[in-house]
Amino acid sequence: MFVDLTLAQLLLLGLGLLLFVEGLVYALFPKIVEQLLEALRDMPLEARRLIGLLSMLSGLGLLWFLS
Repeated sequence: MFVDLTLAQLLLLGLGLLLFVEGLVYALFPKIVEQLLEALRDMPLEARRLIGLLSMLSGLGLLWFLS
């Protein structure tokens, strides 16, 4: 069952999925989210930048693999 979607529809679908999952995490595990934010606050800036870069590259690699 394949649906022919435009690029704009795919981007909106991806954004909707991202917001759903993020909202689900905040709704189900608010205390853990607070602990993670505190840990991020205590982490050096370069470490946070590296985590963000690795996350971005992982997502890009997954998108490339799936396409």
